[in-house]
Amino acid sequence: MKAVEISEPGGPEVLKLVERPDPVPGPGEVLIRVSAAGINRPDVFQRQGNYAPPPGASDLPGLEVAGRIVSGDVAGTDLAVGDRVCALMAGGGYAEYCVAPAAQCLPVPKGLSDVEAAGLPETYFTVWSNVFDRGHLSPGESLLVHGGASGIGTTAVQLVAAMGHTVVATAGSDERARAVEKLGAALCVNYHTQDYVEAVHRATGGKGVDVILDMVAGDYTDRNLRCLADDGRVVIIALLRGSKATISCRQILLRRLTITGSTLRARPVAFKGEIAQALRRRVWPLLEAGKIRPIIHSSFPLARAREAHALMDAGEQIGKIILTVSA
Repeated sequence: MKAVEISEPGGPEVLKLVERPDPVPGPGEVLIRVSAAGINRPDVFQRQGNYAPPPGASDLPGLEVAGRIVSGDVAGTDLAVGDRVCALMAGGGYAEYCVAPAAQCLPVPKGLSDVEAAGLPETYFTVWSNVFDRGHLSPGESLLVHGGASGIGTTAVQLVAAMGHTVVATAGSDERARAVEKLGAALCVNYHTQDYVEAVHRATGGKGVDVILDMVAGDYTDRNLRCLADDGRVVIIALLRGSKATISCRQILLRRLTITGSTLRARPVAFKGEIAQALRRRVWPLLEAGKIRPIIHSSFPLARAREAHALMDAGEQIGKIILTVSA
Protein backbone atom coordinates (compact mmCIF):
# COMPACT_ATOMS: atom_id res chain seq x y z
CA MET A 1 0.00 0.00 0.00
CA LYS A 2 0.93 3.65 -0.32
CA ALA A 3 1.44 5.46 2.98
CA VAL A 4 2.92 8.69 4.31
CA GLU A 5 5.66 8.24 6.90
CA ILE A 6 7.69 10.64 9.03
CA SER A 7 11.27 10.20 7.81
CA GLU A 8 12.77 12.22 10.67
CA PRO A 9 11.58 14.90 13.10
CA GLY A 10 11.00 18.25 11.42
CA GLY A 11 8.73 20.36 9.26
CA PRO A 12 6.23 19.24 6.62
CA GLU A 13 9.08 18.34 4.28
CA VAL A 14 9.88 15.22 6.37
CA LEU A 15 6.61 13.59 5.31
CA LYS A 16 7.34 11.03 2.58
CA LEU A 17 5.08 8.92 0.39
CA VAL A 18 6.31 5.32 0.59
CA GLU A 19 5.27 1.73 -0.04
CA ARG A 20 4.44 -0.32 3.04
CA PRO A 21 3.06 -3.84 3.54
CA ASP A 22 -0.69 -3.90 4.11
CA PRO A 23 -1.37 -4.06 7.87
CA VAL A 24 -2.93 -7.20 9.32
CA PRO A 25 -5.75 -6.94 11.87
CA GLY A 26 -5.52 -8.87 15.13
CA PRO A 27 -8.24 -10.04 17.51
CA GLY A 28 -10.93 -7.39 17.93
CA GLU A 29 -9.54 -5.37 15.01
CA VAL A 30 -10.69 -4.63 11.47
CA LEU A 31 -8.86 -3.70 8.29
CA ILE A 32 -10.24 -0.55 6.69
CA ARG A 33 -9.74 0.51 3.08
CA VAL A 34 -9.24 4.21 3.68
CA SER A 35 -11.11 6.81 1.65
CA ALA A 36 -10.12 9.83 3.73
CA ALA A 37 -8.02 10.61 6.79
CA GLY A 38 -8.23 13.56 9.16
CA ILE A 39 -5.23 15.68 10.09
CA ASN A 40 -4.96 16.68 13.74
CA ARG A 41 -2.58 18.68 15.90
CA PRO A 42 -1.13 15.48 17.49
CA ASP A 43 0.03 14.47 13.98
CA VAL A 44 2.02 17.71 13.84
CA PHE A 45 3.51 17.08 17.29
CA GLN A 46 4.49 13.56 16.20
CA ARG A 47 6.06 14.92 13.00
CA GLN A 48 8.09 17.36 15.10
CA GLY A 49 9.35 14.54 17.32
CA ASN A 50 7.33 15.63 20.35
CA TYR A 51 4.61 12.96 20.53
CA ALA A 52 5.72 9.37 20.05
CA PRO A 53 3.09 6.70 19.26
CA PRO A 54 2.11 4.54 22.23
CA PRO A 55 3.65 1.05 22.42
CA GLY A 56 2.26 -1.26 19.75
CA ALA A 57 0.76 1.52 17.62
CA SER A 58 1.71 2.18 14.01
CA ASP A 59 4.54 4.64 13.49
CA LEU A 60 2.54 6.24 10.65
CA PRO A 61 0.68 9.43 11.56
CA GLY A 62 -3.10 9.63 11.37
CA LEU A 63 -5.59 9.17 14.20
CA GLU A 64 -8.89 9.06 12.28
CA VAL A 65 -10.16 7.71 8.98
CA ALA A 66 -13.27 6.93 7.01
CA GLY A 67 -13.62 4.04 4.59
CA ARG A 68 -14.92 0.46 4.30
CA ILE A 69 -14.21 -2.58 6.42
CA VAL A 70 -12.56 -5.18 4.17
CA SER A 71 -11.77 -7.88 6.74
CA GLY A 72 -11.26 -8.52 10.43
CA ASP A 73 -12.96 -9.41 13.68
CA VAL A 74 -16.35 -7.75 14.12
CA ALA A 75 -17.58 -10.15 16.82
CA GLY A 76 -19.47 -8.38 19.57
CA THR A 77 -20.38 -5.41 17.37
CA ASP A 78 -23.16 -4.72 14.88
CA LEU A 79 -20.61 -4.01 12.15
CA ALA A 80 -20.03 -6.18 9.07
CA VAL A 81 -17.41 -6.53 6.36
CA GLY A 82 -18.28 -4.00 3.66
CA ASP A 83 -19.72 -1.39 6.03
CA ARG A 84 -18.78 2.26 5.64
CA VAL A 85 -17.25 3.38 8.92
CA CYS A 86 -15.23 6.12 10.50
CA ALA A 87 -12.70 5.07 13.10
CA LEU A 88 -10.36 6.34 15.79
CA MET A 89 -6.89 4.80 15.91
CA ALA A 90 -3.65 5.35 17.81
CA GLY A 91 -1.84 5.81 14.47
CA GLY A 92 -1.66 4.57 10.89
CA GLY A 93 -4.31 6.69 9.18
CA TYR A 94 -2.13 8.26 6.48
CA ALA A 95 -2.31 5.17 4.27
CA GLU A 96 -4.45 3.26 1.79
CA TYR A 97 -5.26 0.66 4.46
CA CYS A 98 -5.26 0.85 8.25
CA VAL A 99 -6.15 -1.29 11.22
CA ALA A 100 -8.55 -0.07 13.90
CA PRO A 101 -10.16 -1.68 16.95
CA ALA A 102 -13.71 -2.63 16.00
CA ALA A 103 -14.94 -1.01 19.23
CA GLN A 104 -13.58 2.33 17.98
CA CYS A 105 -15.44 2.19 14.66
CA LEU A 106 -18.73 3.93 14.07
CA PRO A 107 -21.02 3.84 11.04
CA VAL A 108 -20.69 6.86 8.78
CA PRO A 109 -23.66 9.06 9.72
CA LYS A 110 -26.38 9.07 7.07
CA GLY A 111 -25.97 11.91 4.61
CA LEU A 112 -22.24 12.45 5.21
CA SER A 113 -19.46 11.84 2.70
CA ASP A 114 -16.31 9.95 3.63
CA VAL A 115 -14.38 13.24 3.60
CA GLU A 116 -16.80 14.67 6.15
CA ALA A 117 -16.84 11.47 8.22
CA ALA A 118 -13.03 11.39 8.39
CA GLY A 119 -13.21 14.66 10.33
CA LEU A 120 -15.39 13.20 13.09
CA PRO A 121 -13.62 10.65 15.32
CA GLU A 122 -10.67 12.47 16.87
CA THR A 123 -12.57 15.68 17.56
CA TYR A 124 -15.86 14.15 18.72
CA PHE A 125 -14.23 11.51 20.93
CA THR A 126 -12.06 14.26 22.46
CA VAL A 127 -14.83 16.78 23.01
CA TRP A 128 -17.27 14.27 24.46
CA SER A 129 -14.70 12.72 26.78
CA ASN A 130 -13.36 16.01 28.10
CA VAL A 131 -16.35 18.35 28.14
CA PHE A 132 -19.04 15.95 29.32
CA ASP A 133 -17.27 13.02 31.01
CA ARG A 134 -14.30 14.81 32.61
CA GLY A 135 -15.60 18.40 32.71
CA HIS A 136 -19.09 17.29 33.82
CA LEU A 137 -20.84 20.03 31.84
CA SER A 138 -24.39 19.91 33.23
CA PRO A 139 -27.75 21.41 32.22
CA GLY A 140 -27.75 25.19 32.55
CA GLU A 141 -23.95 25.45 32.54
CA SER A 142 -21.72 27.30 30.07
CA LEU A 143 -18.49 26.50 28.23
CA LEU A 144 -15.46 28.50 27.09
CA VAL A 145 -13.44 26.82 24.34
CA HIS A 146 -10.09 28.14 23.20
CA GLY A 147 -9.18 27.71 19.54
CA GLY A 148 -12.80 27.94 18.50
CA ALA A 149 -11.99 27.80 14.78
CA SER A 150 -9.92 24.61 15.04
CA GLY A 151 -11.27 21.13 14.42
CA ILE A 152 -11.77 20.61 18.16
CA GLY A 153 -13.19 24.11 18.53
CA THR A 154 -15.75 23.92 15.72
CA THR A 155 -16.86 20.54 17.07
CA ALA A 156 -17.19 21.75 20.66
CA VAL A 157 -19.03 24.94 19.73
CA GLN A 158 -21.62 23.15 17.60
CA LEU A 159 -22.17 20.15 19.84
CA VAL A 160 -22.37 22.04 23.12
CA ALA A 161 -24.65 24.73 21.66
CA ALA A 162 -26.89 22.06 20.08
CA MET A 163 -27.27 20.49 23.52
CA GLY A 164 -28.61 23.75 24.92
CA HIS A 165 -25.55 25.30 26.57
CA THR A 166 -24.13 28.80 26.18
CA VAL A 167 -20.73 28.73 24.47
CA VAL A 168 -18.02 31.40 24.46
CA ALA A 169 -14.90 30.90 22.35
CA THR A 170 -11.61 32.49 21.36
CA ALA A 171 -10.02 32.70 17.91
CA GLY A 172 -7.06 34.43 16.27
CA SER A 173 -8.80 36.84 13.88
CA ASP A 174 -12.06 38.72 13.48
CA GLU A 175 -12.91 36.60 10.42
CA ARG A 176 -12.46 33.35 12.33
CA ALA A 177 -14.33 34.74 15.34
CA ARG A 178 -17.37 35.63 13.24
CA ALA A 179 -17.30 32.18 11.61
CA VAL A 180 -17.33 30.56 15.05
CA GLU A 181 -20.30 32.68 16.12
CA LYS A 182 -22.19 31.47 13.06
CA LEU A 183 -21.63 27.92 14.29
CA GLY A 184 -23.42 28.67 17.56
CA ALA A 185 -21.07 30.53 19.91
CA ALA A 186 -22.78 33.33 21.80
CA LEU A 187 -19.49 35.23 21.60
CA CYS A 188 -16.09 34.57 20.03
CA VAL A 189 -13.23 36.79 21.15
CA ASN A 190 -10.28 37.74 18.95
CA TYR A 191 -7.52 37.09 21.49
CA HIS A 192 -5.09 39.30 19.56
CA THR A 193 -7.21 42.42 20.07
CA GLN A 194 -9.36 41.70 23.14
CA ASP A 195 -8.84 40.55 26.71
CA TYR A 196 -10.79 37.31 26.79
CA VAL A 197 -11.06 37.36 30.59
CA GLU A 198 -12.88 40.70 30.52
CA ALA A 199 -15.02 39.57 27.58
CA VAL A 200 -16.08 36.38 29.36
CA HIS A 201 -17.12 38.30 32.45
CA ARG A 202 -19.12 40.79 30.38
CA ALA A 203 -20.82 37.97 28.48
CA THR A 204 -21.76 36.11 31.68
CA GLY A 205 -22.80 39.10 33.79
CA GLY A 206 -19.71 38.71 35.95
CA LYS A 207 -20.41 35.09 36.87
CA GLY A 208 -17.86 33.38 34.62
CA VAL A 209 -18.17 30.11 32.75
CA ASP A 210 -18.59 26.69 34.32
CA VAL A 211 -16.22 24.66 32.14
CA ILE A 212 -13.23 25.61 29.97
CA LEU A 213 -11.88 23.32 27.25
CA ASP A 214 -8.27 24.44 26.98
CA MET A 215 -5.69 23.38 24.40
CA VAL A 216 -3.36 26.28 25.23
CA ALA A 217 -2.21 25.95 28.89
CA GLY A 218 0.99 27.83 29.81
CA ASP A 219 0.28 31.44 30.74
CA TYR A 220 -3.41 30.98 29.86
CA THR A 221 -3.90 28.82 32.95
CA ASP A 222 -4.16 31.55 35.57
CA ARG A 223 -6.27 33.67 33.24
CA ASN A 224 -8.57 30.71 32.77
CA LEU A 225 -9.08 30.44 36.51
CA ARG A 226 -10.21 34.06 36.51
CA CYS A 227 -12.78 33.19 33.82
CA LEU A 228 -14.40 30.45 35.90
CA ALA A 229 -17.58 30.63 37.93
CA ASP A 230 -17.42 29.25 41.46
CA ASP A 231 -17.06 25.43 41.32
CA GLY A 232 -15.81 25.77 37.73
CA ARG A 233 -13.56 23.28 35.92
CA VAL A 234 -10.68 23.73 33.47
CA VAL A 235 -9.93 20.71 31.28
CA ILE A 236 -6.51 20.88 29.58
CA ILE A 237 -6.11 18.80 26.41
CA ALA A 238 -2.97 20.32 24.83
CA LEU A 239 -0.03 22.55 25.72
CA LEU A 240 0.32 25.01 22.84
CA ARG A 241 1.82 27.66 25.14
CA GLY A 242 3.85 25.27 27.24
CA SER A 243 3.53 22.91 30.18
CA LYS A 244 4.40 25.33 32.99
CA ALA A 245 2.23 27.98 34.61
CA THR A 246 2.09 30.23 37.66
CA ILE A 247 -1.35 30.19 39.21
CA SER A 248 -3.18 31.52 42.25
CA CYS A 249 -3.94 28.55 44.48
CA ARG A 250 -5.97 30.93 46.62
CA GLN A 251 -8.53 31.14 43.81
CA ILE A 252 -8.74 27.36 43.67
CA LEU A 253 -9.22 27.12 47.43
CA LEU A 254 -11.77 29.88 47.95
CA ARG A 255 -13.87 29.22 44.85
CA ARG A 256 -13.61 25.42 44.75
CA LEU A 257 -12.08 25.33 41.27
CA THR A 258 -10.78 22.24 39.49
CA ILE A 259 -7.91 21.92 37.03
CA THR A 260 -7.84 18.60 35.22
CA GLY A 261 -6.79 17.24 31.87
CA SER A 262 -6.33 14.17 29.74
CA THR A 263 -4.90 12.67 26.59
CA LEU A 264 -6.83 10.11 24.57
CA ARG A 265 -4.35 8.33 22.33
CA ALA A 266 -2.89 5.88 24.85
CA ARG A 267 -6.15 5.08 26.68
CA PRO A 268 -7.42 1.47 26.53
CA VAL A 269 -9.68 0.29 23.73
CA ALA A 270 -12.47 -0.41 26.23
CA PHE A 271 -12.39 3.21 27.40
CA LYS A 272 -12.59 4.54 23.85
CA GLY A 273 -15.28 2.00 23.01
CA GLU A 274 -17.48 3.44 25.76
CA ILE A 275 -17.04 6.90 24.26
CA ALA A 276 -17.97 5.50 20.84
CA GLN A 277 -21.21 4.10 22.19
CA ALA A 278 -22.08 7.39 23.91
CA LEU A 279 -21.46 9.23 20.65
CA ARG A 280 -23.66 6.84 18.73
CA ARG A 281 -26.50 7.31 21.20
CA ARG A 282 -26.22 11.03 21.85
CA VAL A 283 -24.39 12.66 18.95
CA TRP A 284 -24.92 10.62 15.78
CA PRO A 285 -28.67 11.50 15.74
CA LEU A 286 -27.72 15.20 15.77
CA LEU A 287 -25.36 14.66 12.82
CA GLU A 288 -27.93 12.70 10.85
CA ALA A 289 -30.57 15.36 11.52
CA GLY A 290 -28.23 18.06 10.20
CA LYS A 291 -28.22 19.95 13.51
CA ILE A 292 -24.41 19.76 13.65
CA ARG A 293 -21.87 18.97 10.94
CA PRO A 294 -18.14 18.51 10.46
CA ILE A 295 -16.57 21.72 9.17
CA ILE A 296 -14.11 20.85 6.40
CA HIS A 297 -11.70 23.65 5.54
CA SER A 298 -9.92 21.84 2.71
CA SER A 299 -8.77 18.46 1.45
CA PHE A 300 -5.56 17.23 -0.20
CA PRO A 301 -4.62 13.96 -1.89
CA LEU A 302 -2.47 11.69 0.25
CA ALA A 303 0.58 12.47 -1.89
CA ARG A 304 0.24 16.15 -0.92
CA ALA A 305 0.40 15.57 2.83
CA ARG A 306 3.24 18.07 3.09
CA GLU A 307 1.01 20.87 1.78
CA ALA A 308 -1.76 19.85 4.16
CA HIS A 309 0.63 19.98 7.12
CA ALA A 310 1.98 23.35 6.02
CA LEU A 311 -1.59 24.65 6.11
CA MET A 312 -2.06 23.18 9.58
CA ASP A 313 1.19 24.80 10.72
CA ALA A 314 -0.04 28.20 9.48
CA GLY A 315 -2.98 27.87 11.88
CA GLU A 316 -5.44 29.87 9.81
CA GLN A 317 -7.93 27.18 8.85
CA ILE A 318 -11.53 27.03 10.03
CA GLY A 319 -12.38 23.42 10.83
CA LYS A 320 -10.70 20.26 9.59
CA ILE A 321 -8.04 19.50 6.98
CA ILE A 322 -8.49 16.11 5.32
CA LEU A 323 -6.34 13.80 3.22
CA THR A 324 -8.15 11.90 0.46
CA VAL A 325 -7.01 8.40 -0.40
CA SER A 326 -7.72 6.18 -3.41
CA ALA A 327 -6.68 2.60 -2.68
